[in-house]
Amino acid sequence: METALTSKKQAWLHAFRLRTLPLALSSIFLGSFLAAYFGDMHWEILILASLTTIFLQVLSNLANDYGDSVHGADSKDREGPVRAVQSGIITLPEMKRAMFICGILSFISGISLLFVALQSWQLILIFVGLGLAAIYAAITYTSGSNPYGYIGLGDISVFLFFGLLGVMGTFFLHNLTLEMGVWIPSISLGLFSTTVLNINNIRDIPSDTKAGKRSIPVRIGREKAIVYNWSLIIGGNTLLLAFIWTQNAWGALGGFIALPMMISVGFGIQREQTANKIDPLLKKMAVSTLLWVLGFGVGLLILK
Repeated sequence: METALTSKKQAWLHAFRLRTLPLALSSIFLGSFLAAYFGDMHWEILILASLTTIFLQVLSNLANDYGDSVHGADSKDREGPVRAVQSGIITLPEMKRAMFICGILSFISGISLLFVALQSWQLILIFVGLGLAAIYAAITYTSGSNPYGYIGLGDISVFLFFGLLGVMGTFFLHNLTLEMGVWIPSISLGLFSTTVLNINNIRDIPSDTKAGKRSIPVRIGREKAIVYNWSLIIGGNTLLLAFIWTQNAWGALGGFIALPMMISVGFGIQREQTANKIDPLLKKMAVSTLLWVLGFGVGLLILK
């Protein structure tokens, strides 16, 4: 357990979980790098997409804090960092109001993004639907009467929203078209993002088991969850080779700058057993994912 929260300001900053933002922004950055490589990248779209993603991620973090407190996953036995509602400093009604505000802000920034990027009402309506789905997914991960995070479906959601939909949606907003070459790095990023969630769930196996939260590591056990973790890391990097080969894009080799860090995370998860030792590995995987995106994107554009 982390140091207890002592003030309202500290509790809110903790609830926002700003450390999750680099991973959330990775899909926006990757989609923008690919847009610049295959076509055009527009700064106003990058900025508005980043703002929308930040609001959605903070909403997801607040909803996770709220939902786990309501459903009992945030008890005194919880393995991970202390939560804001769990600390008693922030009440459930206050957290619900904050979630509502973040939802409104994400909707406003998202609508602004769509009107800047799209010329067709049909396309705007499609993306509004995707945006509402993202907000719904953020809230119902651990909240509501049947949160999907409690039945092991969080991995699918992360793979889709942090990988395929995040990257390809960003690419489309820049260029109003899709390229087959965008699929492979989108899948890679989805796998790496799922790795971060898997590490989080491995850390929380004891407390999640008590709370009835049936994440994949709880369902299959720690040893198989470690194998699953390696398959995500190896799969994402293997697909990078496939992208380089099919697109003749040798600059994308820059993504491998993150490989040593990812490998150290994989072995660290095998070695460490306690939450306070595993938690830094979660942060390390998130940072290595952003590093992968930056190495991939910068290398791609340098050798374009």
